[in-house]
Amino acid sequence: MDADAWPRLDDGGRHGTHESLLWWGQIVGKTRLALSPMVNHWWQVPLYLTARGLGTTPMPVGARVLDLEIDLIDHRLVARTSDGRTTSMALCDQQLSSFYAEYVRHLRELGVEVAINPTAVEVPELVRLDRDARVCRYDPDWASRFFRALLQADRLLKEFRGKFRGKASPVHFFWGGFDLAATRFSGRPAPRHPGGVPHVSDAVMVEAYAEEVSSAGFWPGDARFPEPAFYAYAYPEPAGFADAPVRPAAARYDRTLGEYVLPYAAVRAAADPDADVRAFLESTYAAAADLGKWDRAALERRPQSI
Repeated sequence: MDADAWPRLDDGGRHGTHESLLWWGQIVGKTRLALSPMVNHWWQVPLYLTARGLGTTPMPVGARVLDLEIDLIDHRLVARTSDGRTTSMALCDQQLSSFYAEYVRHLRELGVEVAINPTAVEVPELVRLDRDARVCRYDPDWASRFFRALLQADRLLKEFRGKFRGKASPVHFFWGGFDLAATRFSGRPAPRHPGGVPHVSDAVMVEAYAEEVSSAGFWPGDARFPEPAFYAYAYPEPAGFADAPVRPAAARYDRTLGEYVLPYAAVRAAADPDADVRAFLESTYAAAADLGKWDRAALERRPQSI
């Protein structure tokens, strides 16, 4: 495995593998949604970075628990139950509907029956995960490099999250937008979110954005912004936010997305990638908090010596 901590992600394997992981991740994530008790802001549904890829926390299935892991080292989807049973299936080129059917079969081998909504979310097209005949392409090398980039993003987002005393989300991976995210809260209620996200109930977005937030993360891009990038936004967006002075120089406000972006390629080319990401996270948060008149003295953690 290439030891580069910030590996190249803009080569030929990106598009097909990213899309395949999006579909497969939604299948796993919808299982998590079906089995996990509700938590505010839907924090029960994301995936988390593991030592091998992306996984769930334990999910109750009767008296047992189930966990699932998208292993991006051995390139398998692994399912485990608390009674010691394990099953797995390969991540490889295959029809989406076939992947779905095999996944259901593996869960049944573990004695797990779960009903999920098979319609993909947060994508413009209507995709039935259980019926779509498209062939999912998978490049193990690109997937491994994407995993290594996620490791760096997760590390820096956790460091950033730790500086906040107020309410903050875990660093978690949302399988709809396919992004690793960390969110800080002002402590005040937000205006009702207008919704309008493809194939997502407006009620989902209302719950997710019930309070004022400053959010940042990392994602591999989509049709609107076709390259990996770090991002940051505020909801509601305070006046002047789009014109705030943020760092580093490669960061910019993208009006199509309605958020700041720092292209991953610029991070990778920087003399000190960690410093550039830290500057981006801190400066975009400062813009949101200052313009939104957050009580920063109460919300932020002062350096401590232990």
